[in-house]
Amino acid sequence: MVSRIMLREMAKGQSGTIASVKVAGELGRRIREMGMVPGTTIKIQGRAPLNDPVALRVMGGTLTLRNNEADYIEVEVE
Repeated sequence: MVSRIMLREMAKGQSGTIASVKVAGELGRRIREMGMVPGTTIKIQGRAPLNDPVALRVMGGTLTLRNNEADYIEVEVE
């Protein structure tokens, strides 16, 4: 069963597909420019000791996002 959660809620090692980016303006543009667009597959690589930031694999590269940025990205997970 596929469910939708926010990227911030994903666990280490969990994979999913970006369903939507729920922010506009400069932050929304910046997130999309990093390749975080609907349909993109991501995998959580790890988290810093206090869970912020989160490291993820996107299109063969590693990207880090702060939790306040990850709060705007909705992901479909199994």
